Amino acid sequence: MQTLNESREDGIEHDDLSIARALEEDIIFGRLAPGTRLTEDALLARFHVTRHFARQAIVQLETMGIVVRERNKGATVRSLTARQVQEIYDVRELLQRQAALWIRLPAPEALIEELLALHEEHGRHIESGYLRGVHEANDKFHLTLFGACGNTHLVQSIELYMRLSLPVRANSMSSKESLRISHEHHRLMIEMLRGGDNWVLAQLCVDHLQPSKKRYLAYVSEN
Repeated sequence: MQTLNESREDGIEHDDLSIARALEEDIIFGRLAPGTRLTEDALLARFHVTRHFARQAIVQLETMGIVVRERNKGATVRSLTARQVQEIYDVRELLQRQAALWIRLPAPEALIEELLALHEEHGRHIESGYLRGVHEANDKFHLTLFGACGNTHLVQSIELYMRLSLPVRANSMSSKESLRISHEHHRLMIEMLRGGDNWVLAQLCVDHLQPSKKRYLAYVSEN
C-alpha cells in the first residue's frame, strides 16, 4: 500500500484547515491515489505542525468524505468498489436528471451570463493547467445550473453526491482531453438552457457523468 510522501513544506505556517486543503488537492488531482495511507507522523514531517493539527486535518478530510478511518488501520484515501461507484452514480443520475427537468426554460439571461462566465473561467484553467481552478469552477458551474431548479434540498443532495464521487472525478483530472470534453458538455448545457426541451437537457446532464465513471471502473478492474 502506498504511503504519504514525507517531504516537509518549510517556510509556511499550517493549521488543520490548510493541511486538509493541501491534502484535498493531492487527492482530487491524483497525487495521492485511492488506498494511500495518511499517517500523523507523515503529516508532521511534511507540514511541521503539532500532532493536534495533523489529527484534525484527517478528521476534516473524513468529514468531506474523501478519507476513511478504520480501527487498527488508520486513515486512507477513500477508494470505491465497482458496486459503490455504480450505486453513487445511480443516485447522481436520478438527482441531476430531476433538477434539470425542473429548470424553467428558456432560462433567464442572468443565469446564462453567470454560467458563461464560469464556463470561460473553467476553460481558462484547463488550458493553463491550474487544476484547483478547474475543480472549483466545475463545481460552481454545476451548482449554479442545478440551483435554477428552485429546490434547495435537491441541490444540497446533488452537492453531497458530488463529494462522495470525488475519487471517481479525480481520476479524470489528469487528462486534459477529458477536461476539454467536460468543458464542451458545459457549453452544450448552456445552449440547452436557451431552448425549451428539459428532457434533452436532463439527458445531457446524465451523459456528462459517464466518462469519469467509466474511467474509474476501468481503473478498479485493472487494480
